[in-house]
Order: sequence, then structure tokens, then C-alpha cells
Amino acid sequence: MSKVRPQKVQELIKIETSQIISREIKDPRIGFVTVTEVTVTPDLREAKIFVSLMGSDKEIAASWAGLNSAKGFVRRELGRRIRLRYTPEIEFVRDTTLDYSEHIQHLLNDAHIEHDQEE
Repeated sequence: MSKVRPQKVQELIKIETSQIISREIKDPRIGFVTVTEVTVTPDLREAKIFVSLMGSDKEIAASWAGLNSAKGFVRRELGRRIRLRYTPEIEFVRDTTLDYSEHIQHLLNDAHIEHDQEE
């Protein structure tokens, strides 16, 4: 199987999932959620949806619980919007790269401030 089809399906799932989360899910627990990446298996049976969550620790935990409880709804909506023989089983995965980059930026800023104070 070519690699182009899974890439197209990944991008389509990413776009549709973003729209479903932002417009369709009415769960008040779900706050600011960004779909950052989607990976699918070569047979298109399983999809991992990487999401970045913003907010306080309590808000992130609530958003995560809300997303996981809406997993069936998201899968059903994807099945309606994307015409595939099988709707992939979905799994939400937390993407912490933004948190990590924010942490690194904070460390760099602290090091820069300490360097300026030494001079």
C-alpha cells in the first residue's frame, strides 16, 4: 500500500477531529484543546490523535476526562464525515511538546537574567 493514502487520511482525521471538538462536543469540562497530530496504522484500523491541552492542572485534567468520555462520539462523527470501509478505533494521546518548550524557554530566560545580573 502506498504511503500517500494514510497521510491523506491522517490529515483529514486531524481536520475533522479539530472541528468536532471545537464545534460539536458540548461537554463543559473540555477547555482549550488543540489537535496537533494524527497517526494511523497502515491498515487504517487504528488512529492515535495527539492533543495539546492548555490551562491549569485542574482544567487540563477535566479536559482530558471530557475528551476520553467523548471518544465514542468523536469516532461516530468521524465515521459519518470520512467515508472509509472501517472507521478507525481512536485513542487520544497527550502531546506535551508545548509544555516542554515552555519549560525550556523559562530556563533560558532565567539563565539570561542570571547572566545579566553577574555582569
